[in-house]
Amino acid sequence: MRKINAFKLGLVIGAVFGLSHLIWAALVAVGWAQGVLDFALWAHFIGPALRIEPFAIGTAAILVVVTSAAGFVIGVL
Repeated sequence: MRKINAFKLGLVIGAVFGLSHLIWAALVAVGWAQGVLDFALWAHFIGPALRIEPFAIGTAAILVVVTSAAGFVIGVL
């Protein structure tokens, strides 16, 4: 059995976390995030109680960077 390279796994998980949050930020930017969130909550029998804030590029950048870094750390560990 081959040993998993912790650094490469960190890069992959970091990329997956970052990409998924980049997609979320794009949904917020184009105005589709509230509908996606409302549908996901409805499909889980949860009343929509959350409101999506207006898009801000700085917030989006922080979201993607922090989740990518967290994914990298999780992958390495």
